[in-house]
Amino acid sequence: VVSTQSTGMKTIRTLSGAAAPIRARIDASSRVAPKSAPPAIVPADEAESPKHYNEPVKMMASEAMVETMVRQKVDTIFGIVGSAFMDALDLFPEAGIRFLAVQHEQNAAHMADGYSRISGKHGVCTAQNGPGITNFVTGVAAAYWAHSPVVIMTPEAGTLTKGHGGFQEVDQLPIFEPITKYQGHVNNPLRMAEISNRCFDIAMSERGPTQLNIPRDYFYHEGMYQIPAPSVPEKAAGGPKSLLAAVDLIKNAKNPVILAGGGVTMAGAEDEVGELASLLSAPIAVTYLHNDAMPAYHPLYAGPLGYQGSQAAMYSLREADVVLALGTRLSPFGTLPQYGEDYYPTNAKVIQVEADSRRIGTSKKVDVGICGDVKLAAKALTEALSSSKTPIACHDNQTERMAQFAERKAAWQMKLDDITYADVEACTDRIRPRQALRALEKGLVPDSIVSTDIGNICSVSNSYLKFNHKGPSMLAAMTFGNCGYAFPAAMGAKVAAPHRNCVAYVGDGAWGMQLNEVMTCIRENVPTTAVVFNNGQWGAEKKNQVLWFGDRYVGSQLDNPWSYAEIARSMFAEGITCTHVDQVTDALSQATKEPRRRQNYGDRDNGHKRVGGSLQKGRNETPGQTFGKV
Repeated sequence: VVSTQSTGMKTIRTLSGAAAPIRARIDASSRVAPKSAPPAIVPADEAESPKHYNEPVKMMASEAMVETMVRQKVDTIFGIVGSAFMDALDLFPEAGIRFLAVQHEQNAAHMADGYSRISGKHGVCTAQNGPGITNFVTGVAAAYWAHSPVVIMTPEAGTLTKGHGGFQEVDQLPIFEPITKYQGHVNNPLRMAEISNRCFDIAMSERGPTQLNIPRDYFYHEGMYQIPAPSVPEKAAGGPKSLLAAVDLIKNAKNPVILAGGGVTMAGAEDEVGELASLLSAPIAVTYLHNDAMPAYHPLYAGPLGYQGSQAAMYSLREADVVLALGTRLSPFGTLPQYGEDYYPTNAKVIQVEADSRRIGTSKKVDVGICGDVKLAAKALTEALSSSKTPIACHDNQTERMAQFAERKAAWQMKLDDITYADVEACTDRIRPRQALRALEKGLVPDSIVSTDIGNICSVSNSYLKFNHKGPSMLAAMTFGNCGYAFPAAMGAKVAAPHRNCVAYVGDGAWGMQLNEVMTCIRENVPTTAVVFNNGQWGAEKKNQVLWFGDRYVGSQLDNPWSYAEIARSMFAEGITCTHVDQVTDALSQATKEPRRRQNYGDRDNGHKRVGGSLQKGRNETPGQTFGKV
């Protein structure tokens, strides 16, 4: 594991003189805000709104953009410093915006993704035009398929030199076109506030990344700007006809099953979906990588579908005559056959509730499509069914169905235990992955957030991850499936929720793409834990070579003659190595405990007291070195 405990957040002064534009406030103050300090307190209401909220005021275009961010309640931006946006950057501290400097721009995008999914607010990232911006692509694509409201601020080459092939020039808009919901290009500096605001509004209303593209010379334009208010469209349960059609199908269903997706968590609809399930005594399966869509303590929780998911969930879905797909686009990857079973029901009627009309019926045939907010839709369906004068068919066989469901849950838990602790032919001196995952499950405290990377062991964690609390708690790269996601996403989650433990599950292959951010954790005081499964291979790809290529291993074997724990300690983080499964639960508890203070390293650490933690799983193979295999 790599855990990077820090000294925590500090509170700085409340903004003063908020009625004046930012530049005027900076000029009037001799104090300099600390670099990358936590955000200042911005009033939640606008009872005393500044003048530039109500009428045009002269300011720089960079001020107009930052003032727009302030009005959208942005308090953190992830990125790497660059000359292209330095005028705006100079305003961030006074605006109460924390600029969190990272090691690589892809990780900044992943941090913004994790931040947005946990906080429910915009995640924002920025970088230098050209190479800095192109490094965002993978992170933005992951955010797109995770439906995360991430805003990427992309300064581009100046207007007087664009097209000449100058330094760090690239046409940035086409690159992000297929992985953003909206691209706002500032084609005139006087439109800076207008287009900036639109990017933030659309990112939230359409749940996905947007791009704010700004020629770098436009930041220095001076003009009259009025800062627009955020636009928050009213949500609805869906069309009356589609809701009535859904009620009719549900009333006649004898074996309804609910399939809860990520939209349930995004909408905070766990209670409403749980009430609907209780009314119908309908098992609740959750979609792949959305194990947090329903608290595991709910008596009707069946577990996740998808790779290495719950057989109780799969068998319940297989025998459904009506499937209520709530807050899910019904991804084909998440319903692939498992354990030799093609469990997705071919004869069931399907009701899909989805906020994005373009995703209704796209991947799977649906009988009733409801374009609406899942929280409101679930409540409307419950009320309509409860007040119906005609009987609900599934009430007649409720006792039998619940007995069968209980048997399925018990059978799956027994089978999972058998798989976990089976006496299989394996190296006896190494920790077995499933046993490590079970031990980690025991070590996770309530309200923990877990972020998983792509790969064999991380994907198998789908069998073990369950959350006995409401709210967003599981992060993954979703169907984009890129390596290098878990740790920066967990860091973004930690910035959003400093009071919660944030743990990343990472294989040793993918860890090479993100271990540099341990330095960011220490520099920026972001206490995050990463569990590094050091098994010396690209496991998922090696499995393909085992199955289809006669055990010929090309490029999948990793020789790791080092200790990841020692590498973490060299960055002033905490490092723990596990050589036996009995150590894993305690090691995770140690890695995620309250930070302890370390000695002051003087100029090398800029005067900060550092705390850190790194836990890897393995065994001692070389005297004096700690590294391992899982």
